[in-house]
Amino acid sequence: MRPAHGELVEPYERVMSPELTPFSHNRWAVMSSIASILARTAVTSGAARLANAAVDLLFPKRCVGCDREGAFLCQECLAELPRLEPPYCFLCGQPGRLMMRLCPSCWERPLEIDGIRAPYRMDGAIRQAVHALKYQYVRTLAPDLGHLLAEFIASSPDLSGPADVLVPVPLHPRRERSRGYNQSLLLARETGKVAGLPVEDRALRRSRHTPSQAQSASQRERRDNVVGAFVAEAALVEPLPLAGRVPDR
Repeated sequence: MRPAHGELVEPYERVMSPELTPFSHNRWAVMSSIASILARTAVTSGAARLANAAVDLLFPKRCVGCDREGAFLCQECLAELPRLEPPYCFLCGQPGRLMMRLCPSCWERPLEIDGIRAPYRMDGAIRQAVHALKYQYVRTLAPDLGHLLAEFIASSPDLSGPADVLVPVPLHPRRERSRGYNQSLLLARETGKVAGLPVEDRALRRSRHTPSQAQSASQRERRDNVVGAFVAEAALVEPLPLAGRVPDR
């Protein structure tokens, strides 16, 4: 069993009240809500495609990085996404100064996991995309981000061996009711479609509500904040990285 974690963003990056620029996030929140309602109420797959086409016509997709119409991440912004390159900590994935392949924090207090890996730093268009999905209710970004995660999983030499299942990190029911969805579950489902991996969303249970990780000022506070916050409900068999840090919930 290996509860390893990874994400689209740099581990332990502090996020505070993110804003979407250069476009209005309200427009995308409305679009995402309409698309979800229409897709759920469509009787057939053909009707669902028509519903999505109608939403695209009324609310054309625009790049979260440059506001260009056509896609949430245009080809130019995709090519410039800030990949997380070595050197980075063998455990937490944090880039920077290392001691024996570990960052100072993990050297002092090692994480009890095999490792965290992230494809990108938390910067630029990928930051806007993650914030849009997580904080601004643009759930229709999940397929694009899931595709990026699946590509990373397939190409990363650091991920030792194939996985059997994707295990999303659960939200506390109070937080999920407030947000309306669990972005980790959305990402797991979309990643699983591309990677050909099943998703087990009942393997972990959130046992207590915790303050948002964005309110934590240090790595130590982040770790302490979620101690005892999760309970394993089923055997975890080689779960694949999904969340790049102890979850920001």
